[in-house]
Amino acid sequence: MIPIYRSDGEWVAAYDKGFLYGIDGEWIGFVVGREVFDTGGSYLGFLSDDQRLLRKRTRPIDRLIMAPPLPPPRLVLPAAVPLPPLFPALPHQIIDMFEEFPEKLSHISETRPDMD
Repeated sequence: MIPIYRSDGEWVAAYDKGFLYGIDGEWIGFVVGREVFDTGGSYLGFLSDDQRLLRKRTRPIDRLIMAPPLPPPRLVLPAAVPLPPLFPALPHQIIDMFEEFPEKLSHISETRPDMD
């Protein structure tokens, strides 16, 4: 399991065996090479060397959709992870997906009952 951090240093996800999980252990995406896709197969960005989910401001047209795999089992996460590395500032053309679009990375279970 590899922890994924937001640019401000907060632990926001985990990468394990080709899948991306939220800190609650729910599946939020899958990884092909370094490219990350959400559970529906839409392109999100790429995993950087410093353990962040980044994307160019303009999305690449050739990688917008990919067929998603079967959902993996829920991941049991540790109570604590190592401190994040010191992150360099991002250039203008690169964004941190967990800072700019956190709503795209939240999981709402389909088995959870609707609110009344």
